[in-house]
Amino acid sequence: MSGDIARDSAEGSSRSFSKHHNQPQATAPLSRYGSQKRRDWNTFGQYLKNQRPPVALSQCNCNHVLDFLRYLDQFGKTKVHLHGCIFFGQPDPPAPCTCPLRQAWGSLDALIGRLRAAYEEHGGSPETNPFGNGTIRVYLREVRDCQAKARGIPYRKKKKKRTQIKPNVDEPIPSSQQQPSSLAA
Repeated sequence: MSGDIARDSAEGSSRSFSKHHNQPQATAPLSRYGSQKRRDWNTFGQYLKNQRPPVALSQCNCNHVLDFLRYLDQFGKTKVHLHGCIFFGQPDPPAPCTCPLRQAWGSLDALIGRLRAAYEEHGGSPETNPFGNGTIRVYLREVRDCQAKARGIPYRKKKKKRTQIKPNVDEPIPSSQQQPSSLAA
């Protein structure tokens, strides 16, 4: 049997593909969040492997996470004006400038949330989770505040909307819920 697999793969036969890859998958397709989480987890793992010397996931700490977030800035698309820039503090600058592009705070915040969940899904304990470390929260807060000042738009936390259930006045109250006339008065 192993000779068949080797021969099929060496010949490029579609027979081996149909034999081994058309079996029904036991797992359901991932949600968008699930696939983002897996992609982010794999990216972080690759980042650790590329460090000199490579860092094992079990040896990872909050400093590695901070370095990863700083590394990601080079791929950012959000213009963050520096203090010396003439457009610092302006929400809509009228002309281009040479200020750097960075990762947006919201993107970093969401990334950390996904990595924090992935860490625990891969067997890490919440107590040792480097993505949940207070240092990471402080860093994210500083990024948020810095980006808000650079754009001239203060960050305001969105308040959760409370939904009230109002009774429909047009519907009659069922007799089982009506008060007896002696109590109504």
